[in-house]
Amino acid sequence: MDESLINILNSVVANATPLVIAGIGETITERAGVTNLSLDGSLALAAMIGFVTALTTQSLALGLIAAMIAGAVVALIVALAGIELRQDQVAVGFVLTLLTADLAQFLGQDYTRIPGPTLPYVPIPVLKDIPVVGEIFFNHEPLVYFSYVLIFVTWYVLFHTRTGLSLRAIGERPAAAFARGTNVNRQRYLYTMIGGALVGLAGAAYSLAVKPGWSTPPVMRGDGWIALAIVIFGGWHPFRVVLGAYLFAGLRSLSSAIQRSPDIQIPLVLLNGLPWLLMIITLVLVSSGAIERLLQIMPRPLQTAMRGVLRSDPPAALGTRFDEG
Repeated sequence: MDESLINILNSVVANATPLVIAGIGETITERAGVTNLSLDGSLALAAMIGFVTALTTQSLALGLIAAMIAGAVVALIVALAGIELRQDQVAVGFVLTLLTADLAQFLGQDYTRIPGPTLPYVPIPVLKDIPVVGEIFFNHEPLVYFSYVLIFVTWYVLFHTRTGLSLRAIGERPAAAFARGTNVNRQRYLYTMIGGALVGLAGAAYSLAVKPGWSTPPVMRGDGWIALAIVIFGGWHPFRVVLGAYLFAGLRSLSSAIQRSPDIQIPLVLLNGLPWLLMIITLVLVSSGAIERLLQIMPRPLQTAMRGVLRSDPPAALGTRFDEG
């Protein structure tokens, strides 16, 4: 395979990693029945906190931990507002994403464009030597490898363990889960914080790996909304969420490559808008019922096979409150 194409695909994997981690985190949160719309601001705040902590302590580990704590705290506020204060989760999340984005820029203004520590590249022995595949997937920094593990662990736990069954139950039928002895709201707090911590880790992936440092406005601005759209695109399934993240990162790389090509003349605004246009089309298809109508006109044997691939039904109790007692 052409070396330049391998380099592009390697870049796609690296640039998709924060979206993968944030998308999996939001999938866990929403599977538990909580809607966290604060992702765009959470990513920025966690990126700033992770970078500043790593810079001031000279510890990448502390930077990653601080970013995860920041993401978990923001997610906890969403859960508290929805469960204890009975506020609308969508409204609270939207306000928080504006607040945390501004807070990140305010607190990080003294650290803009300052060189700092970055996560090192750690090629995996043996695997990195596999032709093509090794160069694309196994020549990265540690968070990329973590994302691989996260994908499969999340899938296995969700669909092949009692823990995953309980998690899906509190997002689908919380009353039935409560009747079986599950503390629904406590579980929702737990999984919302886990999802938020992963969003925080995704923020740190931007400032400590993808584009090291902190800038105003932040380089990840808008990616939180993309991560939310990818969760819907992926039908709240880890593998499909990852596919959406790689597809979006691939479109970004394609638009960048076209911009650098003197032989292709396409307006810059159109190129930059291509990934967003894909997400908008996807959301329209999902919300309009077009996918379901498409399934109905397929031959019946094909319907069963394609339904699991194309259908995107949110958890039935997503964004709703549950009163125990």
